[in-house]
Amino acid sequence: MRWDRREFLRHSSAAAAGLVGVGSLVNLGAGAAAPANAPEGARPNLKRWAMVVDVQKCLAGKTKGCVQGCNEAHNIPQWNDERLEVKWIWEEKFSRLFPDETYEHMPAALRTVPAPALCNHCANPPCVRVCPTQATFRRSDGIVGMDMHRCIGCRFCITACPYGARSFNWKDPREAENLKEHINPSYPTRARGVVEKCTFCVERLAKGRLPACVEAAEDEALIFGDLNDPNSKIVQTLESSFTIRRRPNLETEPQVYYLIRV
Repeated sequence: MRWDRREFLRHSSAAAAGLVGVGSLVNLGAGAAAPANAPEGARPNLKRWAMVVDVQKCLAGKTKGCVQGCNEAHNIPQWNDERLEVKWIWEEKFSRLFPDETYEHMPAALRTVPAPALCNHCANPPCVRVCPTQATFRRSDGIVGMDMHRCIGCRFCITACPYGARSFNWKDPREAENLKEHINPSYPTRARGVVEKCTFCVERLAKGRLPACVEAAEDEALIFGDLNDPNSKIVQTLESSFTIRRRPNLETEPQVYYLIRV
């Protein structure tokens, strides 16, 4: 059978449309795409990880060890210069985390309480959209992951993140005094010139463990779990409590919730 030019173009367009349809179905089934060489945990599954921060328990100091637990687990360098600061989870005043939620007569303790801040693992992450190398990507379980070998240090993701949750390694992390004294051999150190952030401890989740910050928190001040499991502690907490999220007007859909007891 012979086709003229018009017939060939018509059939080619139909085939291309078919390929697009197949690709869309694959993406719908697998969730957000991850790089082809993403780790095993990046493949499709039925979980959707999230975290709840109990602000009242933060007032009682029950999240004090979270930052230290994370730093030690992930070999995060500690510098004496704020301009070089690298942070995965850190404490920030509630009034700075939620400037739109503060008002003149709100309780003073709530205004000044230091609450944990971290990557929000957004369902609609702007950092993923701007990364030119797929060094940052959203896994099918909702975690916004990092492949630091792909990172070229362009820092587009830092600019795109509205939560200040990403850090750039201006110096070799292994030169930091805390890492000269002790390095956790189970987690690799990074290189100068790459971006890093909280990953919800994917390396621990793969072994059935909780994130380091959650383990370090006292009295379930941080609750971590699967939003797709109706019997999970996190779902039961969200359904029975009042929670807020950072900058919801941006429609990034943060997966870190802050519990406010009323």
